Amino acid sequence: MAYRRRGSGPPLLLLHPLALSGRVWEPLTDRLAADFDVIAPDARGHGESGWDGAEFGVTDLADDVVALLDGLGLASAHVLGMSMGGSVALTLAGRAPGRVDRLVLADSTAWYGEDAVPVWTERAGRVAATARTAQIPFQVDRWFTDAFRRTHPAQVNRVVGIFLATDPAAHAQACLALGHLDSRELLASVTAPTLAFAGEQDYATPPAMSEYLAAHVPDATALTLPDLRHLSLVERPELAGLVRAHLTGAPPPAELPGQDCGCHAEAVAS
Repeated sequence: MAYRRRGSGPPLLLLHPLALSGRVWEPLTDRLAADFDVIAPDARGHGESGWDGAEFGVTDLADDVVALLDGLGLASAHVLGMSMGGSVALTLAGRAPGRVDRLVLADSTAWYGEDAVPVWTERAGRVAATARTAQIPFQVDRWFTDAFRRTHPAQVNRVVGIFLATDPAAHAQACLALGHLDSRELLASVTAPTLAFAGEQDYATPPAMSEYLAAHVPDATALTLPDLRHLSLVERPELAGLVRAHLTGAPPPAELPGQDCGCHAEAVAS
């Protein structure tokens, strides 16, 4: 299992989204490494991590994180996951609550709904059958707002490059894993203080999914972030301040960074 590690302080695991790798966190790591020992692994089959080609589920990805903690000699860590990484983080926190100190779930869910299996099975088929470059328009539209794509092409292209380097077979298998994801019964077992948030324009994991998590995890708060889509922490790494406040137990910022606006998040607490 490949990982990148930088900084000093309490350990913080960053779990990446579907079809990307730990490299996606670089702008956020720049802002967090002064306060945390930041560890950004690649999920199996993604980035530089190995994969034997066998089927895997989200539970297996969570078990991989436990194995990484064991290998690093860490009894526990803060965990931040985005998209697929958030689903893995949530599953980890429910199955092994003692391993997670504080939890941040960005643009994530415990369950994709009644039609998740056929929808994600169809998507896995498209991933396997379609050239990587032909999938880029679909991906970037989900990931980033229109304004960000226009004004930050270098950042968009950086993430596209990570996507293009991802093994299509691993991407497809991860789609199947997300289709079968259902961690709802684990939510009550999460003991870590939890912050869940989603961009108001995120149609992959809309804010209602974060609100559901906050309503069912014992110590959780949900936020809806203005003017963001699915990769909120990549589009707006200045949200590191919100993450840092939650991980240190400090009050959240009165205002969150927006695109030329002082926009307030809408909070929902359990």
